Amino acid sequence: MRVGIMQPYFLPYVGYFQLINHCDQFVIYDDIEFTKRGWINRNRILANGEPRTITLPVRKDSDFLDIREREISNDFNPAKMLNLLRESYRRAPFWEANEQRLGEVLEFADRNLFAFLSNSLTQVCASLEIDTPLVVSSTLGVDNSLRGADRVIATCEALGATEYVNPIGGVELYSPENFAEHGLELSFLRSGLSPYPQLGGDFVAGLSIVDALVFLDSADLTERLSSDFELTAT
Repeated sequence: MRVGIMQPYFLPYVGYFQLINHCDQFVIYDDIEFTKRGWINRNRILANGEPRTITLPVRKDSDFLDIREREISNDFNPAKMLNLLRESYRRAPFWEANEQRLGEVLEFADRNLFAFLSNSLTQVCASLEIDTPLVVSSTLGVDNSLRGADRVIATCEALGATEYVNPIGGVELYSPENFAEHGLELSFLRSGLSPYPQLGGDFVAGLSIVDALVFLDSADLTERLSSDFELTAT
């Protein structure tokens, strides 16, 4: 059984969903420390032909709280963010087909950060017709004081996995030999990020999945999810 494990991110790029789609089960960490200035609560869209960051404001609190212990700030205005998306993408061919779903993502009532992000991932997976089960890490009984590869291996063992797939950015972090000692095959996924038509100008890669949803039809999205990447052992 093939497993992927990641932090939750706010409307992440297509590579995140390629990883989910490639796995038999996908674990989302809720019981790890929230990282400031990372991508957990922000992403980039295309606005007036240029990348623009969108952010879920998070309430000020201890820097040592887990993701599941953080709350979205009362300053967050879902209607304002949806309007920004609308103004940025209203001329995209599939904006109207995705507007309602994106509105439901942003207007999700629970302002717990993990609950909000988990719901958004579930909603986008439904739009992409990805049926991989999403597993919350704290439900597995794994010691959350474990770090790095030890935490990943323990999580895989809790699920009875035989293979672990990580984004290519982790190639320097994990050793295939270490995983093999625990009966696990290790591989890394590198997204192709193949260009597609945006609203003129040079293609901007690595944007939020929103960009791909509004510019690509369902057949193209399905093809990219299943094949626009490569797997490597190192």
